[in-house]
Order: sequence, then structure tokens, then C-alpha cells
Amino acid sequence: MSHIPTAVPPPSQTSKKVTASSKTTFHFLAGLASGLSSSILLQPADLLKTRVQQSKRTASLSSTIRSIISSPNPIRNLWRGTLPSALRTGFGSALYFTSLNALRQEVAQRGPAIALAEGANKQTYYTSSALPKLSHTGNLLTGAVARTAAGFVMMPVTVIKVRYESDYYAYRSILGAAKDIFKTEGIRGLFAGFGATAVRDAPYAGLYVAFYEQFKRTLAGIIGNNTTTKVNDGNNNNQKQLTKNISSSTVNFASGALSAGLATALTNPFDAVKTRIQLQPGKYRNMFYALKLIIREDGGKGLLSGLGLRMGRKALSSALAWTVYEELIMRAEKRWSVEERMGL
Repeated sequence: MSHIPTAVPPPSQTSKKVTASSKTTFHFLAGLASGLSSSILLQPADLLKTRVQQSKRTASLSSTIRSIISSPNPIRNLWRGTLPSALRTGFGSALYFTSLNALRQEVAQRGPAIALAEGANKQTYYTSSALPKLSHTGNLLTGAVARTAAGFVMMPVTVIKVRYESDYYAYRSILGAAKDIFKTEGIRGLFAGFGATAVRDAPYAGLYVAFYEQFKRTLAGIIGNNTTTKVNDGNNNNQKQLTKNISSSTVNFASGALSAGLATALTNPFDAVKTRIQLQPGKYRNMFYALKLIIREDGGKGLLSGLGLRMGRKALSSALAWTVYEELIMRAEKRWSVEERMGL
């Protein structure tokens, strides 16, 4: 009996098995999972930052912690505002990662030369990411646009979260906070501080993505794909090489923490302004007026309030969120690649 080779479906047929919409959905779900995990774990740090930044005479971190610990339900109070925080960060991350991936894919395929990484298609360096490789300019712009868009959509949840975390307001529920803001300030109140938020988030996200991709390349260049260790095998001076893989998650986590810390330090003044406007929009009015008023009341120290907490939280949350997201995407990309090759 003659052997009849099995026909291999053309790429156009196999690629239909993993549709663009299914990939987009997976990016959304991966972003949601990464955002939820980081927001829930690190909510106490976010709450402390809000309390420190809200004060006219900037409160110290130690006094704020003592005040919460001495309250009747310290653990519950440390996680106050977890629901709006999880909604904001979870769905905000989902929207951000989905739009960021779409933008980077589009730029990588059709973008101008200035946005493309030199040698991006040659894979000349070890990478810990399955995402498109762009230039610093491309990373900066796509990160800024994606974050601003996601921030606008999630702004009402952000305002409710900040008000609920603060002790300026005696809100008993998330729904009660939303109703009160809408009743007293209208729809505009739910978008209070968007200007300062956009001015903070656009450069932060752009810088973060640019720093993140550069740190990954730098760390990969230092440690490579492998590290080698010499050990004595017990036979006089004879030694043999042992090879140990460095996981992509280690590179991603370290890069995320370093990038977030650096980008946070550069954009913290806008975060301080944003918090004041969202808490007291009637007093602080707009970004420029709030900036002048904070400097008049608290000096330059007011613009740096909450910096340590924000740097620590951002370093951990960004490192965790990006590591979870990238690992999920890398595993999915491998599975999609196998399915497309096999025509499943």
C-alpha cells in the first residue's frame, strides 16, 4: 500500500482556529487577573498613601498607621476601599493591557521607522516577553496613549475609590458614595482630577513601558539566558559546569519593580495634586490652582507627600501585574503557535 502524505492546511486556514478576537479576549482576561491580584494584596499601601496626601499639613506615615491600628477594626480599615480599588485596577489593567497590545501590534506592523526597534525582526537579544518590540519612542507613545484612554474610562471608579478611602467623608457604602457625588457635583464630580490624572498617568505609563523594555534588555544582556556555576566534583581539582536557567518571570519582576520606582519618582507631584482635587474639588478647583495652593500651604513637601508609599506600592504592584500578565501571555502564545502549526 502506498503511503499518501497528509495534506497540510495552508496558513490562512490554520490561523483562523485562533482568531484575533479570542486573543484580544485573553489579553483582557490576563490583564484583569494581574490587576485584581496586585490591587487586593496592596490595598493597605494605597489607602495609607491617600490618607497621607489628603492632609493640609501633610500627615506622617507613622501617625497615620497608629491612627488606623488604634481604631476598632484595624484590619478591616486597612483594606477599606478594596472593592472600588479592585474594580478600578482590575478592569483598568484589563483595558490598559488590551489597548496597549493592540497599539503595539499596529505600530509594529504599520508604524513609522522611529517607533520600530532596531533589529526587532532579527531577535538579536534574549527576550522575556512575547509582546512586540518597539523603539523607546514607540514604547513611550503607546504606553501613554493606552494609559490615558483606560484612565478616562475608569475615572468615576477612581474618584469614588479615593473619596471612600479618605476619612474626609463618612461614606458607609460604595453605592452611597457614588450617589452622593453625583447628587452634589453631577457627572463632572465623577471626573474630578482627570486633568491631573492624565498628566500623571500619560508620562508615567510611557516612561514605565520604555524603562521596562530597556531594563529587560539590559538584565538579559547581563545574565543572558543562562548562568553557569562551577562546582567541585570531588575528584581532586576537577570541576564541571552546571547550567541553571534564569526564568523570564525573574527578569520581568525585577524590570517591573525598577521601572515603576523610577517612573513614580518622576511623576509623584501630579499624583499629589490629583488626590487633593478629587477629595476637595471645590477648594482646589483645577490642576494649576491646586499646584499653587499646595505649594503655598505645604511647600515643596506637599508635592512629595506619599512618595515613599507610592514608590513601594507601584514597584510591587507593577512588578506583580506585569509578571502575571506576561507569563499568561507567553504560555498562551506557545499554545496558539502549536495549535496553528497543527491546524487544530
